[in-house]
Amino acid sequence: MSLNPTFDSVSQKRSLSSLLAGRVVKRPKAEDGEQLHDAAIQLLGRQPNLCSLLREAGENQKEEQSQTVMIADLPVITGKVLANELRREAARLDVSAAALSVKTVLERMSEIIKDEKRREMLTPAQRVQLCVLLESCRELLCQGVLCPKLLWQEFRREQRLPKLELVYHLHSYNIISMKLIMESDEDFREWSVSQLKSLCGWTPPQEEEEEETKHTQHRVLSTVVGVLVGAAFDTEDFDLMTSLPCCSVLDNMLYWLLDQMEDDLTSHYTEAQAKRWIQMYDASLCGASVSPEALQHFFTHCLTQTLTYKPRLTVSDAVSLQSKWTFCNSSHLLTALYRKLAVSFSVEQLLCHMHKVLETHEVNWKHVLCFCSTLLVYYHSAQSSLRELLSRLLNAAFAGYDLENMITAFLLARQGGLEGPAIFPSYSDWFKMTFGGSSGCHTSTKKSLVFLLKFLSDLVPFEPPQYLKVHILHPPYVSIKHRALLMEYVSLAKTRLSDLKESVEDMGLYEDVSAVGTSVQPQCQAAQDVEKAVSLFKSTGRLSATVMEASIFRRPYFLTRFLTALLKPRMLPLKADARMSFIEALKKADKIPAAQYSSYVESCQKQRQQTWTTVCSDPSDDPLEVLQVQLQEFTQLVLDGHSEEMSAQLSRISHTIGVSFPNNPREQAGQTVIRLQVDSPLSTQLHVKVSNLILRHFCQCILDTSQVNSPNRQSLWASSLVSTLLSNTQLLSSILHRLWDLFHNQTSLLSPSHVLGLAALMVHLQASMPHRPLIQLVPPIHPEPVTVVEAVSSALVCRTRCEMMFCLKLCSAAVCYGICRGDSVPEHQQQDYIPCSLYKKRLLPEARTTTADPSFSDHQVEPWSHLWSSITSTDSTWRRMALMLWTHTSFQKLKGRPQCQLLFTEWLDNELRVQRSEDALSDFERQEYQQWACTELYLTRPEEQGGCGGDLRNLCSHLLNAIMDHHLSEHSVETRGQTEGGMCQPDVLSRLQEAVYEMEVCGLSADLCDFLFEMISQRCSSTAASSIGSELSLQHILHTWNSVMLSLPAVVLFKVKTEIEKMTLDCDKMIQHVNQHQRMACHPVGLLSCHMTTHLLKGFLYAAARCDHPAEEVNKAWTCISVSCPLLLVSTAHWWQYASPVLSSMWCRLRAGESLPEQLQLIADCQRWACSLEEGHQLQTPPAGAAALLLAACLRGVWRSRTEQSFSRTLKSLQPERDAKHKEMLVFLLFLCVNDYLSSLLYPQVTSQEKVMHLCTELLKALLDSADWLHIFNSDVCGVYKPVSMVTPDQFTRLMPWAFCSLLSEQCVQLQQQRALRCAGFLHTAVSCYIDALQLFLDGQTPLTSARSEKQVNMLCIGREFLSVADETLNHTQKLCHQTEPSHMLGRTKEFILRVISQSSSTALSSSQFRQLESRCTDVDLEVAAALSVHFDPPSLSPEMDFL
Repeated sequence: MSLNPTFDSVSQKRSLSSLLAGRVVKRPKAEDGEQLHDAAIQLLGRQPNLCSLLREAGENQKEEQSQTVMIADLPVITGKVLANELRREAARLDVSAAALSVKTVLERMSEIIKDEKRREMLTPAQRVQLCVLLESCRELLCQGVLCPKLLWQEFRREQRLPKLELVYHLHSYNIISMKLIMESDEDFREWSVSQLKSLCGWTPPQEEEEEETKHTQHRVLSTVVGVLVGAAFDTEDFDLMTSLPCCSVLDNMLYWLLDQMEDDLTSHYTEAQAKRWIQMYDASLCGASVSPEALQHFFTHCLTQTLTYKPRLTVSDAVSLQSKWTFCNSSHLLTALYRKLAVSFSVEQLLCHMHKVLETHEVNWKHVLCFCSTLLVYYHSAQSSLRELLSRLLNAAFAGYDLENMITAFLLARQGGLEGPAIFPSYSDWFKMTFGGSSGCHTSTKKSLVFLLKFLSDLVPFEPPQYLKVHILHPPYVSIKHRALLMEYVSLAKTRLSDLKESVEDMGLYEDVSAVGTSVQPQCQAAQDVEKAVSLFKSTGRLSATVMEASIFRRPYFLTRFLTALLKPRMLPLKADARMSFIEALKKADKIPAAQYSSYVESCQKQRQQTWTTVCSDPSDDPLEVLQVQLQEFTQLVLDGHSEEMSAQLSRISHTIGVSFPNNPREQAGQTVIRLQVDSPLSTQLHVKVSNLILRHFCQCILDTSQVNSPNRQSLWASSLVSTLLSNTQLLSSILHRLWDLFHNQTSLLSPSHVLGLAALMVHLQASMPHRPLIQLVPPIHPEPVTVVEAVSSALVCRTRCEMMFCLKLCSAAVCYGICRGDSVPEHQQQDYIPCSLYKKRLLPEARTTTADPSFSDHQVEPWSHLWSSITSTDSTWRRMALMLWTHTSFQKLKGRPQCQLLFTEWLDNELRVQRSEDALSDFERQEYQQWACTELYLTRPEEQGGCGGDLRNLCSHLLNAIMDHHLSEHSVETRGQTEGGMCQPDVLSRLQEAVYEMEVCGLSADLCDFLFEMISQRCSSTAASSIGSELSLQHILHTWNSVMLSLPAVVLFKVKTEIEKMTLDCDKMIQHVNQHQRMACHPVGLLSCHMTTHLLKGFLYAAARCDHPAEEVNKAWTCISVSCPLLLVSTAHWWQYASPVLSSMWCRLRAGESLPEQLQLIADCQRWACSLEEGHQLQTPPAGAAALLLAACLRGVWRSRTEQSFSRTLKSLQPERDAKHKEMLVFLLFLCVNDYLSSLLYPQVTSQEKVMHLCTELLKALLDSADWLHIFNSDVCGVYKPVSMVTPDQFTRLMPWAFCSLLSEQCVQLQQQRALRCAGFLHTAVSCYIDALQLFLDGQTPLTSARSEKQVNMLCIGREFLSVADETLNHTQKLCHQTEPSHMLGRTKEFILRVISQSSSTALSSSQFRQLESRCTDVDLEVAAALSVHFDPPSLSPEMDFL
């Protein structure tokens, strides 16, 4: 009555939810629940639509969740209201309340999900509505008006394929459990599999509101899988009715996944679908609802199903196709599945289960072998476990002659070998280790041997060629009596290789034939064998057994390949290297054919060494992008801490690198030597890009990881990456070349992050060096091959301020990283992480900038954690970094290590290369620093620590050697393009002067004199002048020595000794030095330089002034010098007019106004006599006591500047035929003029050949009647003319016969024949000189060639255009050049010799002289030999030769 109108108005204006909400506001406290309940019943009685009622209840709950004031029992009240209404309506319709509630819920559910057939999951709005509905259903279930089983039956009657999300929600809200669905739904197996596949392949839209959908999708899958696993494999709650369907569903999904892998996943959709299902095999996802035992049971079952899935491949297929099933070639989805399944087991358990499966099932060999590779790559302990399994398999195989165990062992061993030596030993090594010894399983009985050989023979038709080669080259051990059995197999294997067109003979001696990769050309492999064999010979001193065996059993390869590569022609070094010694050892062992060795020696004399390089074709596809992606993925794995996945990624990176650098040196073990051409660019642009890419990613990875953890807390990713890079020799060479270029030429381009990354790379290179190749830099900076770090550190130079700063930063970062990284390893391994070469390089710039700073040594020791932050912090400066590193305890310990001691020689070498204008120190600071280093640091440091041990002599030795070495190496790599004047050589030379002065003050001048001459003698002796190059090197050494000596006090070159309490002058060392060495470097020849002559004379007088009787000592010593040191005598006479004022002034100061001693005054007298003789004062006689050589030297000096007419006039006045002294003087003068003539031939721009020829002609006219002048052309001259052999170098002594022939060929016929024949011994000397000159011509050592003559004429022709030279002068020069042509000169000399022989008397030669000349002429000129025989020995001619 009154309620009806009220209800109508309410129903028209307000819904149930608004009504309830209004009541909440008006009555926030539900004081009268009964009244509220009655009111609700009255309202529901007016609302007959139950579906709308559910919708209203859902909206009510959603709105209530947003209200600030909540009613705690509102869901309960709503559930009761709904339950009552459902009962009332069911009673009205005469149906059960459960059936009505199911119908009502399904209608509402259909409204929610009806429009989303294209989506595999609900939208966020639908999901909220469904959750509200299920919450209401749960209340109805509590009220007893909803039947779950009936609800599912009615749902399945309307929906053919239920969505998994709906099933998930029903299960999670405890409405209908999945176990109930499995038990009641007969089609559960079919629709669940299809729904799982669809849900795995569906990806939510990329919208912000769909983010929750992704998480829900993951929860749905993990919940369903957890329920399935629990139902199928939980032994405690096992139900056969549900276990079998659930296991079937899981198996079907696994088979579907494996099928996708077989299809190679060509679409991104399928790959994403498979990846999402693989994620479900995660112990953490389903472990919460499944017991650990059930989970392990499930994983074991899946692993078994995977290994036995579709066993279509036979053993023969596995043998043939195994090389394609390596880890890198396997599906990454398959390896990911294996990793998920293996996480709950140990390696031993996994291998044991695999073995069990192999024994009890037919298996898919591809899956089995991929599983083996996955274990080896991801688990470090898998190698040892697999070795144990292989041992058990072989023992079982030979014990029962079981082929299955045998083939299993071989397949697993080969699979491990395919992954590379870093993962598992190569098959070649395994086969040799297993069957190569007398203790192998096959050696116990003949039956075991037959079993093995029969097994290997059965494999031959299917074997890849590389394994057949292993069996041939490294056959199993067989006793002599069973050798025939082995030879049968070898013959069969060779036949198979011939069918495959594979040759065993072309295989290398040290090649890993079991490795699968880019094939190496036979020529390339032979060269690698040679390098390996030479390296082993150098280290052991013996010929390796491999080489000796190859020379017998592999003779075709040894002769045609190995020896051809070994005996490649080259320029042989002066000192035998390892290659030469190896060749000689083979020759002594009769392993090199004589003809081949002779051909090699002849070729080496004509050809220079040619560097052999391997030309590899570029790959068809570009691997650079692939490598970049792999490196990026590796960096992300490092940052995420996935250490197991890093190993797999490194394997992929190594495989990709092998494409860019195909000569993957997996073939050799042990150390080799890599030649690094530092001046030449990298071979290909691809190599440059790959090197830059690797270095850039390494630096970025170091920077990223260092910001998170210090090096000692990081994983081993850096060491693993460096080991991967070092395994490829070609890549290592490319990276080292790039590092050299960066450190030497492009330091300004490197940022701080680059510096940090490259420093860490150097540390890891150092740590991995014990078994890595050595580096030989070309040009050779180091005499011997060095380690990688030492080679690269050679590129670091400290010449300028900027280079010093970079060196300090890089080396400090490297040492700091090494100290921090070494903290994570045992103490005995920590030194492996400290690159000593960089530690010493760091000391060089650091000492220059911190020596004078007292705060440097007083800096407070910082905590360990601050050390690494000083390197990586952007706010830290290099000075703070250096200070913290210097005070660190670990750094201080390095000072005591001998390898980290900066030797005095190393310090000097670097100091000499500093550019003064770019130095970090001023001139005064540099002087102070160098004085501190020399006198305070290294002078007092013990010699075993690289110092001088307090010995000033050692200090001078180091300084002098360093200066000379620096000067001699001015064309080296580090000093190329620099000028000596800009470097610190003057500063170091000043330090040498200071040290010499200190020795003088300490009274050690005698020791200093001996030390200086001993040092230069050792240097000159080590450079024997046996070739033109050696002569030039010797001259370079002496010129450098002279420049250094001129800067030192002259007195140190002479020694004052005490004899019977008397101070005397000792010149023996100086005389010996001049005679042995200085004469070899004089220019012009036969004369010391003016500066050196004056310097020696000054030292001579200084030293004499210290004696008791200075003048007497000068006279006595100079008399000895005149006889024993003719070069100094001739040089003094030549330069006297320049040296005399200096010496007179100095002696006057030393002796209080005294004039020069008598013997020196005699030189001045001889000079005046020579001048007066030239001016026409013919009555003057030479000074008494003057040596003939001194007089000749004075005359030459005067006449060289006078006219030819005055010279001829003066010669007539000397009358050598009357005065023996004059004749002796003129013979010496002729000797000096002949030297000038040879100089004019060798150096035509210095000496006038025409004028010297005139002087020689005039002297010959005056001396031709005497035989004395012939002595100067004899190499074994002695007696009074012996000084002629002590003035000129050996080169000029060898050319004296050429000068003889050249001079005689220019004389007139009358002078040649009429007067020469009257000279005793002329014929013998003439023929001997002709033979020697002809031999010089044949050897190509003549002083003048036609090319030089033409060049001289051409230069003169050019000069005529600018200097207006007369035509007649040019014609005269052309004629002179024609006359001095070697062949023309020898022809004229030969004519002269033949005429002289024919006109000589029979007594002109003694019998011994005749036999000597005839023997020599027979070898070079038969015509002259015949002439001698006809004229001097007629009876020896046979009658048949009379017609001649």
